[in-house]
Amino acid sequence: MIMDIRNHPCFNADVRHTTGRIHLPVAPRCNVQCNFCNRKFDCANESRPGVSTSILKPEQALQHLDDVEQHVDNLAVVGIAGPGDPFANPQETIRTLELVHEKYPDKLLCVSSNGLSLAEYVPCLAALNVSHVTITINAVDTAIGAEVYEWVYYQKKTYYGAEAAALLLEKQTQALRLLKHYGVLVKINTVVIPRVNAHHIHEIARYAAGWGADIQNCIPLIPVDGTPYECLNEPSPSDMRLIRAKTSVYIQQMSHCARCRADAIGLLEQDRSSLHQKRIARKTECDLLNKPYIAVASSDGITVNRHLGEAAQLWIYGYDQGRVQLIEQRPVPVPGRSRNRWDEIANLLPDCGALLVGGIGQVPYQRLSDNGIFVESVNGNVSEIAGKLFADGKIPGDALRMTGTCGQGSSCGSQGNGCC
Repeated sequence: MIMDIRNHPCFNADVRHTTGRIHLPVAPRCNVQCNFCNRKFDCANESRPGVSTSILKPEQALQHLDDVEQHVDNLAVVGIAGPGDPFANPQETIRTLELVHEKYPDKLLCVSSNGLSLAEYVPCLAALNVSHVTITINAVDTAIGAEVYEWVYYQKKTYYGAEAAALLLEKQTQALRLLKHYGVLVKINTVVIPRVNAHHIHEIARYAAGWGADIQNCIPLIPVDGTPYECLNEPSPSDMRLIRAKTSVYIQQMSHCARCRADAIGLLEQDRSSLHQKRIARKTECDLLNKPYIAVASSDGITVNRHLGEAAQLWIYGYDQGRVQLIEQRPVPVPGRSRNRWDEIANLLPDCGALLVGGIGQVPYQRLSDNGIFVESVNGNVSEIAGKLFADGKIPGDALRMTGTCGQGSSCGSQGNGCC
């Protein structure tokens, strides 16, 4: 299959209004501490690198991509951009790329890295048909680099100052040379930091162009609370125009950067990640991204209408092509015959991301929660409630009941000894 590598909205401004991208946040760890970066905080309204509402495992990331494909049109690019560095998390990064490449061979694959540990993985990236790679280079002078980076961690050793900056530049250069050897398109990201490297950007452009980089993206500093540069001013648009004019002598400039989050979705100018954050959070909480079934306490398989203590079996449902499907029924231990009944029920559900019940007492609720089972008390149609949970990661508000409180009363035929 021949892919149109021009169809990348970051590398080609002409397609930014028509094609989108998705960043899969599978790489939480970082091996370089930049003095402008703080990855501890996340606000839904922030659009900056290093920010992600959740971290996904590779298999979860693929299912997240499957989900987004159903809601967002024209996703041309699948990328990994943190929130740490992809190659400080090499196993997660490579596995995610393998899964996406196998299922979506028509998607453009890209990664964004600081370049420290990138070089050794370049042959693997080429084999997976990764067509676009971004390397963030903020200095080609080690004295300036020493001001940009607090430390660099490489092969179980931490480096500081000019030594750290020199090592990082060496590894970035090696990666850039290898990427061009394999025919990969390379973008250089450079954070413009007033009074630190702003006067030095054209030197970075000349250096990167000399090794074959295709385009440079000069990004104005975002002063972030809790960093050494939180008190600096963000470069103005006029400052950035002057810098890009000077650097464009050496290399093509990107001027439409959206400073994307590590979980960005959609067009550059219309990030839709916030629409999926709660869905991802709930699916991660339920582990539906990793455990594909939902267990239900029901008398008939149609309505969620059984207290867990009264249920003789649990109905197990899956989800395929937008439809809730019954997989099987699993009998549960009989009340009174085991002192560890709730643990035994939890052991019956290793592949279930959620358990829906008509009611549950505080003791079983706590025991199941301690065993990693997400339990919700609901009332209503199984297909509607489970379908909404499968598809959107949420349960309709009008279906929710009080969780952790036994429903004993006029509607309950039990004496409570099976629930509490």
